[in-house]
Amino acid sequence: MTGAGRPLLLAAVMALAAGASAQDAPAAMAGVANPQQARIDYILKCQGCHQPEGRGDIAHTPPLNGEVARFLHVTGGREFLARVPGVASVDLDDARLAQLLNWTLQRFDPGNLPVDFRPYSAGEIAQLRRHPLRLEREATRASLIAAIGENVRRD
Repeated sequence: MTGAGRPLLLAAVMALAAGASAQDAPAAMAGVANPQQARIDYILKCQGCHQPEGRGDIAHTPPLNGEVARFLHVTGGREFLARVPGVASVDLDDARLAQLLNWTLQRFDPGNLPVDFRPYSAGEIAQLRRHPLRLEREATRASLIAAIGENVRRD
């Protein structure tokens, strides 16, 4: 993109963020110091695949809406969310990525957050993203989904 096009892109993103509903920016979100910045980061870094409402594309991109926080209920799920390739390799610093993950969990799946939800920290993200999932991503996700299913059947 040329330098002349960047101000237009920034203006468009800011307009989208400013038009967010109250649902998109709750009054307080744990581990999210700047919800507007987190929303902009989602628009720029995640929305292209996961869609504006977190629906994803079942063939290529998993849904976030009503699903993503379920990973926090199984062993290895918390780590998985920070190590998937799109998260671990995104060009955000550790603090902004932690904020984005915390925002995503609370925005798209508040009903499945554990009662003792502990927000991701920049330090935790720094440690986890040093070991991104690669070829083992699909098998790891399948194993976690099976564990989530077991938890649901027990409840």
